[in-house]
Amino acid sequence: MSTIAVVRLPASEFALEATLERVPGVSFEVERVVAPEADRVMPYVWATAEAEQFDALQAALEDDPTTGDVELLVDLDDEWLFRMTWVGKTKFVIHILVEENGTIIDATGTGDEWQLRILFPARDALGATYEYCEEHDIPLRLEQIYRLDQSPRRGQYGLTEEQYETLIAALEKGYYDIPREISGTDLAADLGISHQALSERLRRGYTNLLTNALVVGENEISE
Repeated sequence: MSTIAVVRLPASEFALEATLERVPGVSFEVERVVAPEADRVMPYVWATAEAEQFDALQAALEDDPTTGDVELLVDLDDEWLFRMTWVGKTKFVIHILVEENGTIIDATGTGDEWQLRILFPARDALGATYEYCEEHDIPLRLEQIYRLDQSPRRGQYGLTEEQYETLIAALEKGYYDIPREISGTDLAADLGISHQALSERLRRGYTNLLTNALVVGENEISE
């Protein structure tokens, strides 16, 4: 039975650590990961930062020792979609994609840490990946494991606890009403987070809901 694992690991042991350190407040969200060759990973990555940080962000990405062939695909003023090659410390992703036939559903990097949600075709593939990380001293931390047919509602749709609570709060407080009963600024204040954090949680929550409700259930996830 297919298994989804939510894992965390330090940025120092994964990708874009130098860029996360060099550009204050930047966050990354992986849109899609492919392995065009057995030794190369090519992710499509959304970067979110202040508009005036773009030049510094692009320079940092090009200088980052874990990236190569960085290409800007979409520019939305404070969000940018890049295609790049990951090199160096990302070998365990190749293991997941190539050797275990897994799929990186999503991955987010903020501060000094990454969180990944990974779909494995079987529980044994997760075990093999964990053993691989132990053998290669990769400090992978398992946060959540669930089967697609036995998960609770929040887990079934791939929502983190923060995303679930934010979506429920938005619904209960009238954020989705027409007209809205509460603004994004006020909702963020009620939750004790920044407006940017609210936007990111909602967007990632929507993505996870759509991905798992419309795609995972039909076994159509692609790398």
